[in-house]
Amino acid sequence: MAKNDEGKVIAIISYITWIGWIIAFIMNMEKKNDFAKFHLRQSLLLMLIWIVGWIVFWIPIIGWLLALVIFIFWIMGLVYAVQGQKKKIPLFGEWAQDWFRFI
Repeated sequence: MAKNDEGKVIAIISYITWIGWIIAFIMNMEKKNDFAKFHLRQSLLLMLIWIVGWIVFWIPIIGWLLALVIFIFWIMGLVYAVQGQKKKIPLFGEWAQDWFRFI
């Protein structure tokens, strides 16, 4: 498997639940693939926002819209990973890259 393909697989796995993120993180510890790191950061921030969002999600309309926006961003990140694009998700992508540089 080519190095780019390995990074792509790791990036895709990182978007599939917390367990997928942990597996992807462990897989990338040895490989240190930049593409995978990029998507690991984004997916981590989306999952953290989702957890914090549970406080708001029960509020009708506002919470539902927030949940929908986060879900759309998650789909976008997953699609970018599948397509092999290193593209930031709207609003939060820059934060993810800044806050999680340790990944």
